[in-house]
Amino acid sequence: MGALLIRDLRLAIRAGGGFGLGLGFFLILCVLIPLGVGPEAGRLASIAPGILWVGALLACLLSLDRIFALDWDDGSLDLLATAPLPLEAVVAMKALAHWIVTGLPLVIAAPVLGVLLHLPGGAQGWLVVSLAVGTPALSMIGAFGAALTVGLRRGGLLLSLLVLPLYVPTLIFGAEIVRRGADGMAPATPLLLLAGITLGSVALLPFAAAAALRINLR
Repeated sequence: MGALLIRDLRLAIRAGGGFGLGLGFFLILCVLIPLGVGPEAGRLASIAPGILWVGALLACLLSLDRIFALDWDDGSLDLLATAPLPLEAVVAMKALAHWIVTGLPLVIAAPVLGVLLHLPGGAQGWLVVSLAVGTPALSMIGAFGAALTVGLRRGGLLLSLLVLPLYVPTLIFGAEIVRRGADGMAPATPLLLLAGITLGSVALLPFAAAAALRINLR
């Protein structure tokens, strides 16, 4: 499993879906928002939680179609499906590789980008916590969507249409955690709900994604 994880990380970086792609999109979004809505600190602070989470969501969405596409193109996915390693574990490792390449850099860079949007200091820590808890769910849900659309021509658009509605609860609770942190309120309830979504996704979706892959490989 460790060798598979390292292989996927190398493939993601070599194929152009590396650390710079999501971070670059996230940075551009955070720079463009003040230009569009105005530089007023109060206005930016009020919309910063939602903007930061929408940016993280879209940044994760950029490279979802590559989770299984490279293995499908070169035939490696057939070998992985017949390997001694369970296909569910393969899905989990690919989702983990996607999170390391895309989600983890966003978690690290989020406080700096929050400063650009005048996010209150009290919410900076909750922003990091919410992204650290929520972005694994984005990668796991994305892996499920990628398994459903693998092998389809122009499947990227269909993948976005399938995954975005599933991302909505994560977006709502993640942004609410940051918003409550900015207002000085207790964010325990949305944080627990967000953690529940992530744990449920990690527990159930590898099996659903593996079943979808087996159907597509027939």
